Amino acid sequence: MSQHATARRVATGTGATLALAVVGVTATGGAAHADDAYTVRQGDTVSHIATRTGTTVAAIARANSLADASRIRIGQVLSIPSGSAPAAAPAAPAPAPAPAPASGSYTVASGDTVSHIAAKLGTSVQAIVSANGLDARAFIRVGQTLTVPGSTAAAAAAAPAPAAVAQATGSVSHTVRSGETVTAIAAKHGATVAAVIAANGLDARALIRIGQTLTVPVPAAAPAAAAVGNTFAGRTYSDSVVAAANANLATLRSTGTPSKADMQAKIAATARAMGVDPALAQAIAFQESGFNHGVVSPANAIGAMQVIPTSGQWASDLVGRQLNLVNPDDNVTAGVAILRALVSNAPDVPTAIAGYYQGAASVKKNGMFADTRRYVANVQTHMTRFR
Repeated sequence: MSQHATARRVATGTGATLALAVVGVTATGGAAHADDAYTVRQGDTVSHIATRTGTTVAAIARANSLADASRIRIGQVLSIPSGSAPAAAPAAPAPAPAPAPASGSYTVASGDTVSHIAAKLGTSVQAIVSANGLDARAFIRVGQTLTVPGSTAAAAAAAPAPAAVAQATGSVSHTVRSGETVTAIAAKHGATVAAVIAANGLDARALIRIGQTLTVPVPAAAPAAAAVGNTFAGRTYSDSVVAAANANLATLRSTGTPSKADMQAKIAATARAMGVDPALAQAIAFQESGFNHGVVSPANAIGAMQVIPTSGQWASDLVGRQLNLVNPDDNVTAGVAILRALVSNAPDVPTAIAGYYQGAASVKKNGMFADTRRYVANVQTHMTRFR
C-alpha cells in the first residue's frame, strides 16, 4: 500500500483554485466604437457581459485591447462598443419578426455552439433557444438533437458534416494546473474552448479546478495524442515507467474503449454487486478520469479508475484472480475492490476517499495533505450528482 500511496500522491493534481474561461469567441466584425462602460462583478465572464450588453466577445476584446479575453478582474471597467452588434447579425436577416416554424433538426457535434449552429443554418440564437427550451446559458451537449426554426432543407441536410469532423477527432487527457484556463488548455492541444466545455460537461462559466482531469478533443493525428509524457505535477518519471504507460496506452487505443456512458454504467453496476456505494465509485471515477477508460497517466495509472499496476496487484489479491487493468471490466473491478477495502478499514468515508488518493498508510501516518482535503471535498461534491 505504501507504493500505492506514493504513486497516487503524484499521479493526480493538487489544489482547488477556480479559473474563469470565455465560453466561446464566435463573432467577428469591423471596428467598434466604445460608448458605454461596464464594471466587472463577481462571477462575470466576457461572454456573459457581451450577452447582457448586446455585443460580442470579440468586440469587447478589441475595444479593451484584451490579449486574453478570459482574464478579467472584479472592479475592472470595460468599454462596451455599440457598433459591433450589426457585425454579428449576418446569420439572421431572413427570419421574420415572428418566430419561424420549426423546419429542421440538428445533432450537436463537438465544438458546436448555439451561435455557430444559428449562423450555419440561417436562423437566430434566440429562435433556437426558444424552440428547445434552453436556459439563459444556451448550454448544449454533444449528441443532443436540436429543433432548428427557420432553417432551410438544404441547410438541415448539411448537418451531418460536423459529425464527420467529430468522428475524425480523438482526445487527450489533461490535468489542470495552477493558472490554467479552458482557453489556454484548448490552445495548447489545438482544440476549441467549446469542444472542451462540451466534452467535460462544463457549464457556461467553464469553471475548472487544479487537479481536475479534462478530456480534450483534438485531431486524431495531433502529436499531443501520440504518447504519454514523462512529467506531471513537477515530478519526472523514469523511462521504464513512461515506457510501460505508453505500452498500455497503445493497447487501449488498438483494442478500443467503451464510451464514457458505458464505463459509468459498468462502475455503478460493479459497485452495487460488490457492496460499495455506487455514488462513491462513480464520484471517484469522475474525479480521476471523467469516466474515460482511454487514458494513462505518466505514473502508469490506467483507465477509468486510474489504477497503477502495484495497486492492481493488490486488487487482484483482494478478489482472488488476476486482473488486467487495460480490460475495462477488470479496471473497474480493481478500483471498486480497492474502494471496498478502504471503506471497510477507514473510520469514515472521507478517510477512505483520502486513502484512494494519498494512500491509506500515508493518511494514517501523516493525516490528509492539503491537496488530499481538496480531493476529498471534490469527490464528496460529485457524489451528490450520482445519488
